[in-house]
Amino acid sequence: MTDADRDDARTADGTDGADGTGGAARDGRGASPGGRQKAMRMSVELPLWRALTGYRILTLVYVLGLFVVAYPHYAHPLGAAAYMVALTAWTAVTWRRTASAERCTRRFLVADLGVAVGGILLTSVIDTQARIMDGAATLPSIWTAGAVLGFAIKGGWRWAAVASTIVAVANLVERQELARDTVHNVVLVWVASVAIGYVVEVARASERTLARALQIEAATRERERLARDIHDGVLQVLAMVQRRGTAIGGEAAELGRMAGEQEVALRTLVAGGLVPRQRAVPAAATDGAPAAGPADADSDPPLPAGPCDLMALLAPHVGAGVTLSGPCSPVVLPAAAAAELVAAVGAALDNVRVHVGADARAWILVEDEPDAVLVTVRDEGPGIPEGRLAAAEREGRLGVALSIRGRLRELGGGAEWISVPGQGTEVELKVPKGTAPEGGRRGRARA
Repeated sequence: MTDADRDDARTADGTDGADGTGGAARDGRGASPGGRQKAMRMSVELPLWRALTGYRILTLVYVLGLFVVAYPHYAHPLGAAAYMVALTAWTAVTWRRTASAERCTRRFLVADLGVAVGGILLTSVIDTQARIMDGAATLPSIWTAGAVLGFAIKGGWRWAAVASTIVAVANLVERQELARDTVHNVVLVWVASVAIGYVVEVARASERTLARALQIEAATRERERLARDIHDGVLQVLAMVQRRGTAIGGEAAELGRMAGEQEVALRTLVAGGLVPRQRAVPAAATDGAPAAGPADADSDPPLPAGPCDLMALLAPHVGAGVTLSGPCSPVVLPAAAAAELVAAVGAALDNVRVHVGADARAWILVEDEPDAVLVTVRDEGPGIPEGRLAAAEREGRLGVALSIRGRLRELGGGAEWISVPGQGTEVELKVPKGTAPEGGRRGRARA
């Protein structure tokens, strides 16, 4: 379907009026609660159509002046006068047709070109052969270019090439020879109309790109407004249900856990990330026991190509005993780097469940620094005795050495343990931005 066909389709369903309002206004959403805010569609074609209307009127005046001057020299002056009356009436009746793309239909363009070509061919009958061979102007003269320009603006350079070629053939038939001035005029009209048609096509493409950008901007503003409303209402209520349910215990604890999962999913959605896949609730959870840990690496959803949101990848770790905190905006990292960091966080949480207890609470804090991403995992356990990590590595227990330190070392980052006996342990995981491990994503190694 050509651009001209799309214009006719918009005319048929009434979605584009002469005021130039179009689809971009329908898709943009205003911030007012009463309804959609209509925006004026910026059309680059409207000035061209107005210029074409002015050109047709001015060239008609010029053609009538040529007729008055050449009237005594025509072989059939009454025939020339009849054509001028018809040309004036046609221009007067159809001047509004060229005011906009909606009114200027293909049927009108064909008829308009027929009036011009008919006048060119009629010149050989009405004018004298001597005047024709001397290069006298045809009856429609430069008015003919208006018909060709209408094709260029409506359908682009292809339509312009076809219309100008038809006019060129008519001029050669009327002159009956390849005279230099005739060829010059024909080439000038052909090049000018094709160039204008090409410019119109480029302008249409730019206009569609701009309209799409305006739609995206309007959708972004609306999404930000909804995010503010959700944050001030729904998310706060879900967070309160999670805290109260955990404090009460029993069946309320399970309700709190579900509210927490829904809070994370909704927060991820309004932030523009992927909603994490919900984990199955184990049977033990229905009896009041804490939910099991996150799903194994084999059941993790595949990572998207390119950068991804770290908060969305950490969301599946959240449960009744694990709380995730971080920026409201997405924390973007390369997909492979984010996967390694998430695996390191999972290994730290595994150590919490193994060494502190299955019902131990843990907190994940994400900080988005200018040149790095810092993730802190804190638990409420008894802490790690001094030298215990080094002794575990010497004994061959490499969960910390490989699952955490090894992953971050490949990313150019590092891990640090801060532990005070009786006050829990903090694991600080730092990854510089713009890094990705060699070899892609690996499976999780447990402590």
